[in-house]
Amino acid sequence: MAVTMAEISKLRKLTGAGMMDCKNALTETNGDIEAAKEIIRKKGQAVAAKREDREASEGCVLAAAKGDFAAIVALKCETDFVAKNDSFVALTKSILDAAIEAKATDLETVKALVVNGTPVANLIVDEIGKTGEKMELGYYEAISAPYTTAYIHPGNKLATIVGFNLADTDYQVAHDVAMQAAAMSPIAVSRDEVPADVVEKELEIAKDKARQEGKKEEMLDKIAQGRLNKFYQEVCLLEQAFVKDPKQTIQQYLHSSNKELTAVACKRITLNEE
Repeated sequence: MAVTMAEISKLRKLTGAGMMDCKNALTETNGDIEAAKEIIRKKGQAVAAKREDREASEGCVLAAAKGDFAAIVALKCETDFVAKNDSFVALTKSILDAAIEAKATDLETVKALVVNGTPVANLIVDEIGKTGEKMELGYYEAISAPYTTAYIHPGNKLATIVGFNLADTDYQVAHDVAMQAAAMSPIAVSRDEVPADVVEKELEIAKDKARQEGKKEEMLDKIAQGRLNKFYQEVCLLEQAFVKDPKQTIQQYLHSSNKELTAVACKRITLNEE
């Protein structure tokens, strides 16, 4: 039977697939929309299987905050061209919105979510069928705190989320701290959260450097501790110099807004090389 342009357009709207893919699927199924949708989905599965060994190093990173919960999701693909495609960005946003609504705590939970009646895994396979590129849900981070904020750096390759201890935190103050986290890449909110193995490694590096400088053995611990403090100032969000005003730390900036205010959680995801 002949396939009409109206049928092709309808299937394309439902699936996002190309005109010829829609026409061929409808022709094969004698105009059966549901059967044609299944053919297009299977095509996506086949493409996904063929691309499994390819590297998905590009993608879209989005973040959002809703009350006491914030999340970041990174949907990965092969090329920057696809990463900037409106359909790909919209898919990333729909997954993020579902994760925020469900208050998903980890990547596996996000993968199991259903968006508008369709599992996230199937949505990704459908997008693979449209583009012919490998795609995967690469990263996911979430936080809960009395107040949360999110920042997406232009280009959708980097995003941060930050949580604060006070529900009435000023929006601009919170936004400034989220931008700080994007720019300065802290590994922890405070020094208490820096992993013990990282601290141990930094102390050993500092001691070795001091030895090479000819410092006395009995002075090494004190010198290493001093250099560790400097390390904390570089990698701990609250101790970092505020980018907008380096004369004060982030904690001092927060206290200038409210003496009780502090950051309690911070997550950062980037697909950029650093």
